[in-house]
Amino acid sequence: MVNITINNTPVQVPENTTILEAAKLNNINIPHLCYLKGLNEIGACRVCVVEVEGVDRLVSSCNTVATEGMKIHTNSPKVRQARKVNVELLLSQHSARCPECSRSGNCELQRVANALGVLKLPYEEDIKDFEWNNEFPLIRNDQKCIKCMRCVQVCDKIQQMNVWDVAKTGTHTVVACRGGKDITELNCTVCGQCITHCPVAALTERDDTQKVLAAMADKDKITIASVAPATRTSWGEQLGLTHEEATAERLVSALRAVGFDYVFDTDFSADLTIMEEASEFLVRLQNGELKEYPMFTSCCPGWVRFIKMEFPDLVPQLSSAKSPQQMFGAIIKSWYAQILGVEPEKIYHVSFMPCTAKKYECDVSCMDSSGARDVDVVLTVRELARLIKSEGINVKNLPESAFDAPLGTASGAGHIFGTTGGVMEAALRTAYNLATGKNPEPDAFKDVRGYDGWKEAKFEIAGTELKIAVANGLGNIRKLCEAIRNKKVHYDFVECMACPTGCAGGGGQPIHEGEELGEGRGKILLNLDQKSNLRFSHENPSIVQCYKEYLGKPLGEKSHHLLHTDQSKWELWK
Repeated sequence: MVNITINNTPVQVPENTTILEAAKLNNINIPHLCYLKGLNEIGACRVCVVEVEGVDRLVSSCNTVATEGMKIHTNSPKVRQARKVNVELLLSQHSARCPECSRSGNCELQRVANALGVLKLPYEEDIKDFEWNNEFPLIRNDQKCIKCMRCVQVCDKIQQMNVWDVAKTGTHTVVACRGGKDITELNCTVCGQCITHCPVAALTERDDTQKVLAAMADKDKITIASVAPATRTSWGEQLGLTHEEATAERLVSALRAVGFDYVFDTDFSADLTIMEEASEFLVRLQNGELKEYPMFTSCCPGWVRFIKMEFPDLVPQLSSAKSPQQMFGAIIKSWYAQILGVEPEKIYHVSFMPCTAKKYECDVSCMDSSGARDVDVVLTVRELARLIKSEGINVKNLPESAFDAPLGTASGAGHIFGTTGGVMEAALRTAYNLATGKNPEPDAFKDVRGYDGWKEAKFEIAGTELKIAVANGLGNIRKLCEAIRNKKVHYDFVECMACPTGCAGGGGQPIHEGEELGEGRGKILLNLDQKSNLRFSHENPSIVQCYKEYLGKPLGEKSHHLLHTDQSKWELWK
């Protein structure tokens, strides 16, 4: 431990603790913009500067280690003046049209400027024009960028995709696509981790809320909402609800209040995905197709884009099963359209996802197997909150109501799709039943749970030992794929999710400065599974009904046409 003084108060902190962390340990806030612990500690923004007695210049607290006897002042007149000047300089190159900004009210630059009392800029604004393809699912606005480098560091160090880089020098420095290329020329997976780690709105998802509002205003359209597993864990975070208040049933009421005619649970189609994927796995295993390379899960479009761009030789190992989102769209525009007695084109299907890559996925042309566009629009959880706010709905006062039938029934196995390891665990539960004719213990495959970047497990099903791997985060997935390609490891079945912690930490989730909430959201889903009376996808009565009345059987002719895809035919850009 080292003894230091912060704002005239003696404190003790562990050795090698930065001044910023030392202050935080003692409930003293030091404002900052560029800092991300363990990832971006470069002191670029100069907002976290503090005064240290005996040191002539102000020092950045994020990367200066507190040493024995150090006397620190975090908010002296000299510090406040320097911070204010630094923020004013940032604002002079930042488009501060806050009312039309998606991050207004949740912007770190706005928060710091307000705290410092910045009411008028003493410097001339220097905001350059920029160009970007606004049809792309991920939007970059250079006029908002404060050059904090967070996007560069997250993309390089965590996801290892190296999409962003710094160009030019001095006051002309900009963050741009690597090598001055267009975003469509780079291997961007649209995972959205750069968005969730940006302190301002320099990076956002493409906003599609107006399309949804226009569809609901069209009296000839039947509007249907489907809610992803991980969406239910986070939808209330931007609306002032606790996790206990933000139930899936209250979200159903909110979506009905917005104007949707029907609200369904994407967990239903997660169960459907399991039926197809588990069946496919057993067929491939029995046919000896997995002796050299494993079968990979295919429900994460960011991961599918990654393998197509980085490991194209492994693409044939992907399950041909569509994601729950796309399966749901196909079923809505076929079986459910038939139940309603309407043409598929009359239905407008909106999918609420914790993901930005889903916006790309629904645009893949070979996905539309129902004869219409299977998923019309994807909105992120952030867009969902904006949609609810735009209608002036007081969500706290809403009663709870059930999802519509028959596509609103889901198992606990469907719930856990939204967290790393969940797809694998759900698939193994059903694969065991299909192979043996009986159910395993619901938690028999719990060893695939956890938030390590690359997990391994072994299980026995019908006398066959299976080697399993689960990876989350593209940096971890890259290491896994390289090891598989080089035959340093062998697995039978592998689950991959592009975002750290899986969909619970997805690029479309609400943004909380300096907090990574994926693990906590994932635990909510695991808890929902534990509490569920229905924990196996193959026992979901709505799934049984769907196959009996419409699909026939898993991997059958109709289910193959509607629920499967060939990822080799996916275009990477439209």
